[in-house]
Amino acid sequence: MSRSKRKWDHIQYALETGQKRLTGFDDIKFVNRSLPGSNLDSVKLQTEIGELSLSSPIFINAMTGGGGERTFRINRELAMAARETGLGIAVGSQMSAIRNPEERRTYEIVREMHPDGVILANLGSEASVEQARAAVEMIEANGLQIHLNAVQELTMPEGDRNFFGALERIAVIVQDVGVPVIVKEVGFGISAETASKLHAHGIRYIDVGGFGGTNFAEIENMRRDRLLTFFEDWGIPTAASIIETKSAVQDLSVIASGGIQTSLDIVKGLASGASAAAMAGSLLKILMEHGTEGLINEISLIKEEMAVIMTALGVHTIKELHQVPFVISGDTHHWLSQRGIDTRSYAQRSNL
Repeated sequence: MSRSKRKWDHIQYALETGQKRLTGFDDIKFVNRSLPGSNLDSVKLQTEIGELSLSSPIFINAMTGGGGERTFRINRELAMAARETGLGIAVGSQMSAIRNPEERRTYEIVREMHPDGVILANLGSEASVEQARAAVEMIEANGLQIHLNAVQELTMPEGDRNFFGALERIAVIVQDVGVPVIVKEVGFGISAETASKLHAHGIRYIDVGGFGGTNFAEIENMRRDRLLTFFEDWGIPTAASIIETKSAVQDLSVIASGGIQTSLDIVKGLASGASAAAMAGSLLKILMEHGTEGLINEISLIKEEMAVIMTALGVHTIKELHQVPFVISGDTHHWLSQRGIDTRSYAQRSNL
């Protein structure tokens, strides 16, 4: 099977399996403020991920890799929606285009459609420094995602089986590539231990890619004869992964991703410590069903709703949102307590 065919299968299966509500965000409840002392017109959605300044904390996350006309069209339309709504966007893995220059156009179209936007290049942890530079150059990227997907690779019949040296390769890329490097999981979550290891090797930006949204183990099982079903329930739920990561290293810039579907999910992810939130599967579904205009309208509504929620919470900026109190219950409370994280600190903090 060609790489392009496999990547298109991933998109189709992702649309079929849909987004699960297993992220843990439903276990987070904000403490109401009857006297918020806020003003909707004063809410600012600007945020920063290290040296990257964003007009909105929402990212369109990586969805497609491999070439082909369908990938070209999806990337073009996602980039148009990002341009019209002021969002950053990450492309899918560019390894196929590095190996086959004929596929470059399916990625270059993103920069053509979004010439002034924040765009992230994307490669796996097997990449070399030279490949990382090529990926950044290809789309004039503002940053580089390095994705970690060991569980997906192990579930994939033709996937990698050797993960030696990944951390060391990433550390070299961080030193030499010349743009911020964001290490990203692809649906199984970053733990406190992994965050600490990454930080110790110079990584300052993490996209948690938590469990609870598109399940790549389930998708890969749809493509094989012997099912590895034990991986379909494997991972750290997104809400827990954000809190684990920030609890481990405070000065990390965190991107919340993994099953984020609504404005309330985004605000909860930001309040949990993230500086931005990335959406993929839910936006892809809207694009496929309602087209580019439908996606633009949905993103605009999400941004409006975020401002309304922030007003109810009595905050005007993303930094202020990091001090909003919330109560953690259910499985997320149990997970974090077992992991040694004091959940009461989130309920008792104040942004007064």
